[in-house]
Amino acid sequence: MNTRVFGFSRAVLRWYRVHGRHGLPWQRDRDPYRIWVSEIMLQQTQVVTVIPYYERFILRFPDIARLARAPIDAVLDHWTGLGYYARARNLHQAARLIQHDHGGVFPDTFEAVIALPGIGRSSAGAILSFAYHRRHPVLDGNVRRVLARYFAIEGDPGQIATQEALWDRVSAVLPKTGVRAADFNQAMMDLGALLCTRARPRCAKCPLARGCEGYASGAPERLPLRRPRRARPARQLTMLILVDPAGRVLLERRPAKGIWGGLWSFPECPMDVDPKARCREVFGVASRPLAPLPPIRHGFTHFTLTIHPQLLRISRSAGARIGGDSLDWIAPGVAPRRGLATPVKRLLKQLDSVL
Repeated sequence: MNTRVFGFSRAVLRWYRVHGRHGLPWQRDRDPYRIWVSEIMLQQTQVVTVIPYYERFILRFPDIARLARAPIDAVLDHWTGLGYYARARNLHQAARLIQHDHGGVFPDTFEAVIALPGIGRSSAGAILSFAYHRRHPVLDGNVRRVLARYFAIEGDPGQIATQEALWDRVSAVLPKTGVRAADFNQAMMDLGALLCTRARPRCAKCPLARGCEGYASGAPERLPLRRPRRARPARQLTMLILVDPAGRVLLERRPAKGIWGGLWSFPECPMDVDPKARCREVFGVASRPLAPLPPIRHGFTHFTLTIHPQLLRISRSAGARIGGDSLDWIAPGVAPRRGLATPVKRLLKQLDSVL
């Protein structure tokens, strides 16, 4: 492997100085808090999608202390639409741990950083590298793709043996000094995002093309190997939209685990259960069905969901009997300032013009 490694980092760094991304919002300084927030947001999400969420999040929570003090509803509200909401809950929990265990200062050791909720080996390496110029490698999806093609690493990237082979390669090509390692880590991520893309890689412009086994094979996009794509199963459910005489609708907080964990949504009802009966069973009140709203289709990573919104009118006295810490009546046209499932946000906008 030595002959394959020689000149690797030099070529990547030379390309990065001219063609890399240097003006991203979290690159303006080496604030570990801002770098941490960006790394969590960038997990499974593209840079172009993250930037507006990041800027709005930092404006509302400019430091660890204010994030730790904030209610979880405020955090989830600023995460709504970004998906993978466990990231937001972990970020909030980690901020509180940093306040309690580290005096409000983001830790600077690998052991302490990786112990925080929501931070794995690659994210810990990225934060320490960019914020503190520590020599730690990064192995996100973009970097894995570059390495798999350059070194012709076969095998499923989800398997431990393949992962360890990739970690070995990235550790071998990582520059010896922390400052150069930080630039190299960013350069590798940029190379994967801008040139060594999943489909139609731009090999002619790649600084590693001369030594890349994937390029030499004539089919670089074959690597890394991908599992056969399975058809996503389809699920359906009814959302109960209880409406009181004042035009308010009922929201409930979802459990912390599962889809839309910790967000606010409309109560759910299985498709084979009568909405009126469900309303009486769960809330103990009578209701009168109104015309249903058109179905909404929403895609998740592992399945698609069709939501059938059913409006149910209830009396003032019945509405007064429904309440609790996980239930709240809101006016559809008033921003609730809490985390909402994306289809619920859409439905509230529809309801504002209907009710």
